[in-house]
Amino acid sequence: MNSGYQIVVCASIVPDPLQTLEPVAGPQGPALKNEMMLPAVLDPWAAHALFEAAHLARNTPGSKVYLVSLAPKAKLQQVMMTVAQKAPFELIALDGPSGGFTEAADVASALAAAIQAIPDLDRSRLLLFGGWESASRGAGATMQIVGELLGIREQFQGVDELTVGADGSLRILERVEGGKHQVSLCSAAPALLGWATGNLPEPRNNPQVGMLNMRAMMLALQKAKPAHAAAAGVTFAGVAVPKQQRETRLVRDMPAADIAREIVEWIRG
Repeated sequence: MNSGYQIVVCASIVPDPLQTLEPVAGPQGPALKNEMMLPAVLDPWAAHALFEAAHLARNTPGSKVYLVSLAPKAKLQQVMMTVAQKAPFELIALDGPSGGFTEAADVASALAAAIQAIPDLDRSRLLLFGGWESASRGAGATMQIVGELLGIREQFQGVDELTVGADGSLRILERVEGGKHQVSLCSAAPALLGWATGNLPEPRNNPQVGMLNMRAMMLALQKAKPAHAAAAGVTFAGVAVPKQQRETRLVRDMPAADIAREIVEWIRG
C-alpha cells in the first residue's frame, strides 16, 4: 500500500501500578491520595497499541502515528520524556483529569474532537488504535464511543495481532473465550482496534528518536486545550480499597465439581 496509514493512538497516563493507591473524597469528588505526587506511566494497555502502531508505520511506507492523550499537562510531560524514546509519533495533548473517576462518554467526546481537528485527516487511511481496557478507565467503552463519534463501524476488540495484506486488507486476531482467537477480516481502513497485549516486545529507548519527538512535543504541550471529563451530575456514596478476605482449608482428593460448588456457595453467602 503506497499511501500508507494515518494511525491515531488514544492513550492516557496512569499512576505507577507499583505504588499504593488510596482513594479519598476530595472537594471535586473522588480522587487518589496525593495523586499529583504519584509517579505516572503510560497506560499499559495503550502502550501495546502504540508499539503496534509504530511497528505498522515502520513497515508501511507513507504512514504516520499520532498519539492523542488526555491527562494533566504537567504529568503528561514527565511521562513523555520516557515514551518519546520508544517510537516516533506526533503528540496531540489535552489538559484534563486522567484518574479513574471520569466519565467515558466525556473522555471519548474530547478525544474524538481532537482527532477530527488533525490537519489533512484522511478517513480512508485512518486506523484508530487504543487499549481494549485501561488501568484507570476500565469501563471498556471509551474506544468504542470514540469510534462511533468518528463514524467508524469496523471495530475490533481484544486484538492480539494485525496483518496487512498486499491489497490493503486487514487480518485481525481477536481474543475469544477458552484462550482461542477469532480471525476477523476487514477489506480496508478505516477501522478501530482495541489492543490487548499484542505480540511485540517493548521497544528499546532510542535517544535520537526522543530528541526528534520532544521538539514538537513541547509545543504540543504548551498548546494543550483544557478538556472536561468529569462525570457531571454523578455522585459517589463512598470510595475505598477493596477489603481482603481469606479463608483457607486444606482438603485432599476432593473432586473439582465439589470444589466449584463450595466456591459458588461461599460467594453467594
